[in-house]
Amino acid sequence: MRIRNHPILAIPEREAIPFTWNAAPLTGYPGEMISSALIANAVHIFGHHAKDGSPQGLFCANGQCSQCLVIADGRPVKACMTPLQAGMAVQSVEGLPRLPENDAVPQTAAVETVAVDVLVIGGGPAGLSAAIELGKLGVRTLLVDDKDRLGGKLVLQTHKFFGSVEDSYAGTRGFEIGHLLAAELSRLPSVEVWLNTTAVAVFSDRLVGVVRNGRYVTVRPSKLMVAAGAREKMLSFPGNTLPGVYGAGAFQTLVNRDLVKSSERVLIVGGGNVGLIAGYHAIQAGITVVALIEALPRLGGYKVHADKLMRLGVPIYTRHTIVCAAGSDRVESATIAELDDRWNVRPGTQKSVAVDTVLIAVGLAEVNEFFLKAKQFGMDVFHAGDAQEIAEASAAMFTGKIEGLKIAQSLGAFSGEVPTEWDDKAAVLKSRPGAVVHREPPAREEGVFPVFHCTQEVPCNPCTSVCPQHAIRTENDAITGLPYFTGPADCTGCASCVAICPGLAVTLVDYRKDPAHPLVVLPYEVWREKVAVGQKVPVTDMDGAILGYYAVEKVKTRKKYPGTLLVHVRVDRMVAKRAVGIWVQERQTDPMAVYEKAPSPDEAIVCRCERITAGEIRTAIRSGVRDLNQLKALTRAGMGACGSKTCRPMIWRIFKEEGVDLGTVTDRVDRPLFVEVPIGAFAGTEPEGA
Repeated sequence: MRIRNHPILAIPEREAIPFTWNAAPLTGYPGEMISSALIANAVHIFGHHAKDGSPQGLFCANGQCSQCLVIADGRPVKACMTPLQAGMAVQSVEGLPRLPENDAVPQTAAVETVAVDVLVIGGGPAGLSAAIELGKLGVRTLLVDDKDRLGGKLVLQTHKFFGSVEDSYAGTRGFEIGHLLAAELSRLPSVEVWLNTTAVAVFSDRLVGVVRNGRYVTVRPSKLMVAAGAREKMLSFPGNTLPGVYGAGAFQTLVNRDLVKSSERVLIVGGGNVGLIAGYHAIQAGITVVALIEALPRLGGYKVHADKLMRLGVPIYTRHTIVCAAGSDRVESATIAELDDRWNVRPGTQKSVAVDTVLIAVGLAEVNEFFLKAKQFGMDVFHAGDAQEIAEASAAMFTGKIEGLKIAQSLGAFSGEVPTEWDDKAAVLKSRPGAVVHREPPAREEGVFPVFHCTQEVPCNPCTSVCPQHAIRTENDAITGLPYFTGPADCTGCASCVAICPGLAVTLVDYRKDPAHPLVVLPYEVWREKVAVGQKVPVTDMDGAILGYYAVEKVKTRKKYPGTLLVHVRVDRMVAKRAVGIWVQERQTDPMAVYEKAPSPDEAIVCRCERITAGEIRTAIRSGVRDLNQLKALTRAGMGACGSKTCRPMIWRIFKEEGVDLGTVTDRVDRPLFVEVPIGAFAGTEPEGA
């Protein structure tokens, strides 16, 4: 289940180490998360729930849901947050985990308290950008992150970013941006970074509790910056907790960070940028995307992302939802159905598809509990990135920069003003994509020139920055304007605009040698063996329709963009300006083949930790419950290890579906401790192996 070849990512050379799973010998790599090592060995079931024996597996891979619990060397741990060590004995959790049988009194120690000017929670694009601004001004800053490397979700992104080259690294791949920001931060001596450090609590005495490599430490910051990112939203449908139902972030963590081929056939639920990009990442990892479905009448993500998928052979269905996932121990199939104008399933439209993975990409929720609790306790707290507002990573970098300077102002380390254009640029980068417009191809049929296949205004203009002739502009010179070629004779045919475009929406057409059969340069980022010189490839238009099969004449790359192949094909004159991409998937799966009756949605699990169904929650609501604390006491919904991080939004949705005025519902009381912590950590005990 390891990815041995990837069109973008380098495959590192690593020496395998032994470990055991339920006493069976396996191998993994040192430092990789236990969950990834298990899935790489085709182990998808990590245990069975104590309540009903249901199989448990990975869902979020981000330490949020606690569904990946395993026993490692006698201790219950989250498999997605615990690195593998040589000789580690890992066991499945069958029922309730037993406490270690150890009568020895542990040696305790005083808990260390660290005072800093600024504590930044989160090492993603927002936290890094804020810390960089603070570091430039010499502010004593501590940045903590619960992963083993900086970058946050940037680490998971193999695609090129939108925005502008000058302000948000447009045309650079996400993981490379993470490296650039981390390298810049490392050169700032006033900023200290603690990795493998989980922020767990904000207290009324204005201390922040963190667990660093298993040891509990308290931090007393003058200012607190929360850039903890976002967590996956979940859908309520029968089978939604089966192993093989992943959040998009978990899927990207496996295939892009850990190079584990988690699936063979995946159904994607959600047509925003997250779902569309995850589909592209799946194809790069050699996984078949059976279909992508979206409940809305139109996709919420950028059209260029959708176009990339359709050109690769992925069917996209709007006004569709998932009805259920089925399988004995893991996902074996999924049922989807069409929705009517009232968001009800159209009778008789249920279709079943054979898949081993359902990827849920229906949105994100802010990880804002640290910010809200700090505000409640009167701390001087700031927030940025997804913890402030869900948006693209390019916007998160700007909000981080802005909040970093605001913190410096409040400390007296910066006497100037935050540039007003930063706020303007952040607002543009957060903006929704514009309406899709029709663009006629250029009438010209001589010389060489670029053709732009983007038909939707999004904040992106790197093509204007790389043209050596300065012959590409955007409408009204705005970052959201559609690009155009100013020609007629300024293009040198360098194809820099083709190589840098994040949406793979620029091609180059060259009529100079053979006007009847012009050469077209197509961008390509997936399976390289499919575009060998001399091989005939299916060339598609913007919507994925095959225009014809044409031989590859040449494959080149630009040094600055090595992951994007520039595939040269000579085509018929009639299709040259319509040619956009190359069809990749061997076959397009049609989910209209098999029909079946959908199970009752009351069977859907809402609280994953305690296995509480939507039906149980509806029954309580219909009996008059209007308080989430009472609901927890009656049903245990929200009482589990994750602290209602996953079920809370769905419970609110059920109240709304039942016609309850949400203003009459009392929210649950949040305790200061937001993450599970071994009780020994609070006593300052030394963790084994530390």
